[in-house]
Amino acid sequence: MYRLAIFIIMLITAQVGAQTESKYETGMHKAIALWQQNKTDDAANLFERIASAENENWLPSYYAAQVLILDGFAIMQDTEKLNAQLLRAQDFINDATTNSKENPEILVMQALLYTVYVASDGAKYGMTMAPKVAQFYEKAYKLDPKNPRVTLNRAEWNMGSAKYFGQDIKPFCKEFDKALELFVNFKPESEFHPSWGKERAEIMIASCKE
Repeated sequence: MYRLAIFIIMLITAQVGAQTESKYETGMHKAIALWQQNKTDDAANLFERIASAENENWLPSYYAAQVLILDGFAIMQDTEKLNAQLLRAQDFINDATTNSKENPEILVMQALLYTVYVASDGAKYGMTMAPKVAQFYEKAYKLDPKNPRVTLNRAEWNMGSAKYFGQDIKPFCKEFDKALELFVNFKPESEFHPSWGKERAEIMIASCKE
């Protein structure tokens, strides 16, 4: 009788765990679908709700930040909206970092957030935030030089800086080739771990040949 009770408890626990995992996966798929439909606010809100339920998982907060940051490049003319959006994205990055410190993927996202600021108003943010972008990429590269997103985004930022100062950009083209090779061999830890960037690497390689 005791063994039967233990078995039932274990079965219920397993079922609850499966249901929780299934709910997480369903939520993530739905949020990603909303993002693909350009429903930025809805996607970010859903990722935020998932993050609240999965409070030890860095991925939902990472995605929430990514949605807002990438959309930031499209709304740079609306200063008030952009600033509010980036402040919210920063909160998500902070949450993700709490759950996964020294994470190169999160460092890349932090660098991209500062890049939006610099791109939106170089005169205002260039002196203070451009060095931070470089610092985050260098830190991420030291942590994981084989991460394709680190290699790609670091090279693109360095190329942009070289262009700005009138320096030769050809050395960075080799870094894009390296990034593409890393993408080919890269295997994300799970379905929802970051895997983006390969298409961007191909675009940058093509631009180097023009």
